[in-house]
Amino acid sequence: MFFRQLPSLASSLSYLFGCAGLGKAVAVDVVAGDEDWFVDQARQAGARITHVIDTHVHADHLSGGRSLARRTGAPYCLHEAARPFVHFEFEALHHDQLIEVGNVSVRVLHTPGHTPDSMCLLVTDKRRGDAPWFALTGDTLFVGAVGRPDLAGREREMAGALYDSLHARLLPLPGELEIYPGHQAGSACGAGLSGKPASTLAFEKRFNPLLGLSREAFIEQLGAELPPRPADMDRIVAANVSP
Repeated sequence: MFFRQLPSLASSLSYLFGCAGLGKAVAVDVVAGDEDWFVDQARQAGARITHVIDTHVHADHLSGGRSLARRTGAPYCLHEAARPFVHFEFEALHHDQLIEVGNVSVRVLHTPGHTPDSMCLLVTDKRRGDAPWFALTGDTLFVGAVGRPDLAGREREMAGALYDSLHARLLPLPGELEIYPGHQAGSACGAGLSGKPASTLAFEKRFNPLLGLSREAFIEQLGAELPPRPADMDRIVAANVSP
């Protein structure tokens, strides 16, 4: 397996990973303007980009996902829960779907809370074993924090959904699982993010202050810590959902 992490605009973290042996790759959370980097990195790895995935419709930066998908001939993918508010065709992913990328498999976990369509990607290198190696957690789980629940409205409802997603879908996974989030410190998509761009699930369960709270305390704490909304959010979201 090869794996690349790209720090980008708005303290975003983007990813390219895949199977070098069979020449297949997945691009995740591409920021507009970074498409050349993905093309170049895939070429260096001797891989073809077979899927371009956004873990959710972004509110803090313009997505380069559709642009990269057009350049590479790969499908552009979102979770199926984005269908009601995305006004163009995309490949809809569903919870527990498996995407095979050569010797790498990607399992889709629907984790609503930051947004209704948020998902995490659980990645296994089948040449090393059957257990998942790492998760791309988008804006669901950060290093030291979690995603903000208010961008889609219904703040308390979405905070409850985020709690449920974390405790039902992520926290039961093996502690040695590596965590690669969609943002690091400086992002407006959560409060208290670490500047370290990776962690493990066991470390987050022990030291992330939000993960040990009761459901009601979690909801109250998230509501009390909301940072300012991302600058130019309405224009960015409109561009990311428009044809």
